[in-house]
Formats: sequence, C-alpha cells, structure tokens
Amino acid sequence: MKKLFPKSLLAIVLCCSAGIRVSAQIRDTSVTPVPTPDQQAAGLNLSGPLQAQPYEIADITIVGTQYLDKSLLISLSGLNVGDKVVYPGGDQFAKAIQSLWGQRLFANVAIYVTKIEDGKIWLEIELQERPRLNNFVFRGVKKSETEELIKKAGLRKGSVVTESMKQNAIGVISKHYGDKGFRNATVNITERTDTSQVNASDLVITVVKGGKAKVNDIQIVGNDNIDDTRVKKKMKGTKERTRFTLYPDIESVYEDSTELQDNYWKTFGFLYPSRTMEELDPYFRFKLFSSAKFNENKYAEDKEKVIAYYNTQGYRDAVLVRDTTYRAHNGGVNVAMQISEGKKYYFGNITWKGNSRYNDSLLTRVLGIRKGDTYNQELLQKRLLSSEGGDIGGMYMDFGYLFFRADPVEVAIHGDTIDYEIRISEGPQATIKEVRIAGNEKTNEHVIRRELRTLPGEKFSRTDLIRSNREIANLGFFNPEKIGMDPVPNIQDGTVDINYTVEEKANDQLELSAGWGGYIGLTGTLGVTFNNFSLRNILRKETWDPLPSGDGQKLSVRVSSNGKAYRSYNFSFTEPWLGGKKRNQFSVSFYSSYQNPNAYSAYIYGSTLSNNAYFKVLGGSVSLGKQLKWPDDFFTLIYSLNYQQYKLKNYNYFNIPGFSSGTSNNVNVKLTLARSSVNQQIYPSSGSNFLLSGQFTPPYSLFNPNRDYKLESIQDQFNLIEYQKYRFNAEWYVPLSRPKGSDNKVFVMKVAAKFGYIGRYNNRTTLSPFGRFELGGDGLSNFAIYDRDIISQRGYPVYYTSDPRMNSETGQPTGYEGFTVFNKYIMELRYPFSLNPSSTIFGLAFLEAANGYRDVKDYNPFRLRRSAGLGMRFYLPMFGLLGFDYGIGFDRLQSGNGLKDAAKFTFMLGFEPE
Repeated sequence: MKKLFPKSLLAIVLCCSAGIRVSAQIRDTSVTPVPTPDQQAAGLNLSGPLQAQPYEIADITIVGTQYLDKSLLISLSGLNVGDKVVYPGGDQFAKAIQSLWGQRLFANVAIYVTKIEDGKIWLEIELQERPRLNNFVFRGVKKSETEELIKKAGLRKGSVVTESMKQNAIGVISKHYGDKGFRNATVNITERTDTSQVNASDLVITVVKGGKAKVNDIQIVGNDNIDDTRVKKKMKGTKERTRFTLYPDIESVYEDSTELQDNYWKTFGFLYPSRTMEELDPYFRFKLFSSAKFNENKYAEDKEKVIAYYNTQGYRDAVLVRDTTYRAHNGGVNVAMQISEGKKYYFGNITWKGNSRYNDSLLTRVLGIRKGDTYNQELLQKRLLSSEGGDIGGMYMDFGYLFFRADPVEVAIHGDTIDYEIRISEGPQATIKEVRIAGNEKTNEHVIRRELRTLPGEKFSRTDLIRSNREIANLGFFNPEKIGMDPVPNIQDGTVDINYTVEEKANDQLELSAGWGGYIGLTGTLGVTFNNFSLRNILRKETWDPLPSGDGQKLSVRVSSNGKAYRSYNFSFTEPWLGGKKRNQFSVSFYSSYQNPNAYSAYIYGSTLSNNAYFKVLGGSVSLGKQLKWPDDFFTLIYSLNYQQYKLKNYNYFNIPGFSSGTSNNVNVKLTLARSSVNQQIYPSSGSNFLLSGQFTPPYSLFNPNRDYKLESIQDQFNLIEYQKYRFNAEWYVPLSRPKGSDNKVFVMKVAAKFGYIGRYNNRTTLSPFGRFELGGDGLSNFAIYDRDIISQRGYPVYYTSDPRMNSETGQPTGYEGFTVFNKYIMELRYPFSLNPSSTIFGLAFLEAANGYRDVKDYNPFRLRRSAGLGMRFYLPMFGLLGFDYGIGFDRLQSGNGLKDAAKFTFMLGFEPE
C-alpha cells in the first residue's frame, strides 16, 4: 500500500487551515522503490519512476473514524467513484485533504492507493478524529456563575475539542468578567485525556478573577467652559474612587514625577523607612465609597452622555477627540479624556410653516423657547414631541392629528445664533376604526372595553389613549407593566386601529390565620375576597373555578371567632357598573360582631366564662357612587345609607356613668366627594387622592325642641344617636427619579394630610362615644369592634390625652369617650424592590405627626405627637397586604430610657391603616 501524502506534506496542508496560502503537491521521486509482496500482488509496477497518468476511481474506503458517517465524509472529500484522477502528481488528492481538514474534525488526514488495475485505482482515506468533549470543570468560579459561563462559552458535551473552541471559550469568559469590572482576570484551559471513553477529553477551565478594577482618577482636558465636576457628574457609570486625602498636594501617580516622589519621601519617608511608596499610600488616602468599579460598557455609554450634555448646554459641535484608559500603580484604572467644546450657540428666530390648526403665537408660547436662549437640540425635540405631555405634538394628537409631523430646519446661522423654521405637516384627523383587546383569558372583554376612552368612530386622542391605560391598570386584574397600546394608522383611509394587550394576574385574596390574641386567647380567621366576581353566572355550575368570575364585581366574606369570647361576621358585594352603561358603583354590606368582656377575667383567673356581659354590633350599608364630568371626570360622588345597632350588657369599656347596658341605634347618611388620579393602586408613582365627606344622623333634637335631654338618663339620650361628622383626606404621590425605560420603578415621595371633626347639632344633647376618633396603634391591636374611626400612628400605642408630654397610654382614663377632632400629617419616601404583580415589595422611610383633641376648643394644629421610622410592604395576590413598620415616637423619649420605651413595631395585614 503506497501512501500518497507523507507526514511532511501533511504539515503543509495543516498550514492551509491556519490561513497561509501554500500549494499542496505530490512529491515525485526518481528513486526506484522495492515492491513489497502486497504491492506485487496488487499489480503495481515499481520497476521505475512512476509516470503520471489518468485513472478512474474504482472504490473509496474510509478508515479510522468512530462517530462520523462515512458516505458523508467521502462526499466532503470531493472524490467520487467514477471520477478521473491523475496519479501521481494530480491536485485532486491535495484538494480532498484540504476539504476534509477544513472541517476541523480531524487531527490527521492521509490518502493511500491500495490497488491499481486496468486503468482503475482503489483509494483508502485514513482519518484520525479529534477527541470529543466528555466533561468540563470550572475552577475559581462560584457555582451560581457556572451555568451562565457554560451558555456563553458554548460548551456542550459530545462536541469536538478544537483549539478554536478553546480560544473562543477563553475570549468569551475573559470578556464576561471584564464587563463586570475584573479587567485583570485570566482564563486558562487545560485539556486532558478521559480514559473512561474512547477518544474523549476533559477540559479544566481555571479562572483567576483578581480584584475588580476601580477608577482612580478621571482626567479631562479641553473643557474650558464646563468644569470637571459637571462633566464627571454625567458619567453615572464611571465614577472616581472617593478618598479623603490628608495631604492633598501629593498625587498618587508617583511614576510620572520625580519631584512628587521626593516630596512624598520628605513628608512620610522618615516614618516608614522600609516601606515603598505603594505600600504607604493606603495609610494616607482613605476610601469612603466603593462604587467606582470600572465597566467597559458603562464607560462607552458615559462618553456619549458627556457629549449629549455638552449639546444641551449649547455646544452642538462638541466632540470627544480621544480618550484612553490605563492601569494605575495600584491595579486600578485611570481615565483620560480630551474634549473639543467648540463654540456655544444660541437660538435665534423661530418661525412656523404649514400650521393651520393653531396660529404661530400659540405654538411659540407652547414651545417655550425664546430668541437668545441657549441652544439645546434635545429640548427642542422634546417640546415638539414628547411622551410626558405639554408638547406641541400632544396638542395636535389630542385632536386626532395622528399623522402630525414637525421638522425643525436650520435656515440660517449668524455667528453663534441659529435661526429655525419648523415645518409642520398636520395631515388628516384620524378616526378610530377598530379597537381590539387580547390577553384577557379570565376577564370578560366588556369589563375592559367599558373602561376605554378610545371608541370606534371618534377622533384619535393621545390623552384618551393614556387615560385608557390608567383605567385598565386601576381595575387591578392585570399586570400594569404589561399593558400594551399599539395604534396602527391606516394612511389610505385616514383611520387608526388600536390594539390593547393585557396580561392577567391573580387578584383574589384568601385570609386564613390563627393566633394568640392576648387575653382573648386563641383566635381564628377565615376570609376570602373575589375581586373579579360574576354574579350573573352564579347559577352556571360550569363557570365555578372556584366561583364564577370575569365581570369585575367584588365579593368578600370574612369570619373571625374566639368561641364564646369574640366573633365577627362580614359580608360585602360591589358592582362597579350598575346597569352596565355608566360608572355607577353600587355596594351593599352586612356585619355582625360579639364581644364578651368577661374573657379577660376568665383568662387571668381561670374562672368560667359567663354570658352576663357582652357588646353586640349589627349593621349594614347601601351605597351608590357616580362618576362626575365636572370639574373633571376624576371626581366621584358617593351616597350611602348606614345603620348600626349597639347592644350593651354590663359593658363598662367607655367608663361613662350610666352607660353600660341598653340599646343604641345609629341611622346616618354619608356623602363623599372623592377625586383619584393615581396611575395605579398598589404602588402609585404619580397622581393624587382627595376625599371630603360629611356624615349626618337625623337631627332628632331639632324635631322636638321642647325635650330636655339633660334630665334624661345617658342610656335614653343614646337610644337614637345624633351627630354630624366631617372628614378630609389628601394624598400626593411625586416621582423623584425615573430610570430610563421604566415608568414605575422610581423613588416616590408620598405626602398626606388628614383631618376629622365630629360634633352635635346643638348644646342640648350629649355626644355619644360612637363615631368618634381613636388615635395611635396600628388598627389591628386596638381591637375595637365598636363604631370608631381608628387613626393609626406609627411609634405610638393608643393614647387618651392631647398632651404629647403625658404618656397615659397604659390605661384608659375614667370618662374617656374618644376624640372629637384630629389632624395627621405624613411624609413617606418609597422605593420598590419588586413590581412583579405576583409579589410587589417596596420599602419606605416615614415622618409622621398626629394628635387628637377632646373638644374643638382644645384644638391646636401645631401640638402634635411626632414619629419617624422605616417600613416594608408586601402585596401578595392571594393574601393582600402584609407589612410592618418600626417607628420611634419622639415624644416618648422623655422617660429617659432611650429607645426602649419610645420604639414600637406596627404590623399590617390585609389593609393599610388609616
């Protein structure tokens, strides 16, 4: 068997795969070889030098392979049975070897002639496959990082191990850690034979990340008009390491200045004669913050931000001439940038062309840019068309001009002044053609459609589109971050189709708990709220899952019990669109509660619980809310009719002489004017809430002016309760930051103020203890089942006096009926950790001040109990609100025991305390 290509020639073919252009050829020989017995048997005539002549390929055999398909390999070689080849000296064999080698699957390729007979030639292609990857191991890398690195490097078991694959993995892993700030990371891959399988290898990938490179200094030159501080402030992702320097005249880059080295040693060298300058430097420069990690991608973004900032300051010709990053002496990174600012420009005359809907003066006023203002291309574009409102494009689009376009054109430059002509193409007014809704798998389409302000046949309005998004989000049935609005213009007929997409989220709530309630012992609660209930399908069994849903109604049932000591039942139903045509919210509710005050004695003294004392409440309400059109359609007017019956037997909680047994009835009408413009309910980041309410019982004393109530018993006076009550709440939500690409994940400042007053119609009557205000606590631990407005205050338990200096919070004084006036002020800074609808989590820091007053004569809005603290909120679809606050009551510090008596944890479950 004669080998056509010896190993020396194979090396030449290997060079071809490395990109070196060489010609592979058969080496002719004039040496007369001695034929072997096999060659003689094959009919090879080797009596003299072989002469090149054509042969027909009779057969091709593949040897040496284990995994690859042989017929495919023959096809890849380019040699086929029946082809004519020249032997020796033909280039078909060199091309075949190059083709097979180019597959990067083989460590060696050779072609042999096994037989020549009657003008035909038999060939054998011998291949040595590269090893297959059986396993790979990472060293120096956390387990949590391994999976990501495997995906990025493209490592797969069973793939062919090549040098190219290893070098690619090294490059990808190095870049991965370089992007994370590990600029000095090294990656080494060792290949070792795996003896457990035939022709298999394992890879050991060793990563030495080193320390993260941090930015020591940012040096800027060429910035003659904007100082370094302002430029560096725009580099959000590339910040210098902040250090406190004891001797600011000494720089850290010693290798650049012999004079600085001498100065350094004159100052410090005598203290540490055996230390180098690099060793001593940390003793005199103290790092305050560690956020100066260098990131190549963020640095590239920051360079663009710097030039964009220059453009907003009038330097429209500003360019970054060159920049470099180099390694500092301590392994950190120094950044050097050279900026060419160019000339500062100003706006000149701004004229309008093509506008017919609005005149020039109105457009100029809305644009808000005057002649002589600093040139700012970004501001100009924002005033012409912006998603934040207040722009000229919004004016046009609110009147249907969906095809509106405004092109600012520079028409003249006079020195440093630029004149603009803004060419407007108004286009036709677009009419809404079709409105499509997708993604509502559970909620019926009519529930969404009735919230929309974009109706077929009406003119397109961007304001209506944004408002529709808000209304869908406030339903609470969908993920607010996944609500999509896609206007699809039809230029041919001047119409627009609007496609809304939603993503359902779980919003039903289950309350199932058991706990130890202090003196009342073990308490259990079972409650369920269906926020997307469907009453009309209640008789259709196939719609129950677990109850019929999809019509946007709300059904709530709650039971809480402690056996004979305490029990409570609550039921409510709400239809938000009574009649289905207008936003008329109809609600009904019923509740009943029972409390036995003897539970305390039974618990403390182990006595038998008797029923000779109790307090029962039975009540219900019916309300109807109507959306108003004036002053705007954010307003709602709510009418409600309420009834409560209180039955007391030997119940002395109020400590009012003569009022421990009997029945009291409270019939009242409540009128509420509310306005809500928040962008969503769970985590509002903009908008406000206002509420003004008046609650009135019939003025029984006015119906019978001759009745002398003072001569009657307290119980007789409280048989029909009489009062007038007013409440005012105001809340504002102001976004303090808005990260790019996000509308909701922002720092939000919440500011709130709340006031309340309850009084009599005339002085002939006595105001009952029902309906008053109770301040302090968290609304849960107060354990008040009687009719009181619980005004919580973080950092304080329930208090019974208006004087902040008196901490009479451990017991209720005799004759306490509750406060008749209160005021409360809140300031919160909120930040969301997660806005996922399945788990909304945000933290807050708060300042709070509140107080209650026995009588309006004692009211002093500046005499307040003050507190501050931190808190967390967790909104889980199944359980509603879970939260806690840690508050410190400043006015409780007077005891001299520090935070021990001044701090208090406040817990929330199911609702936010008022």
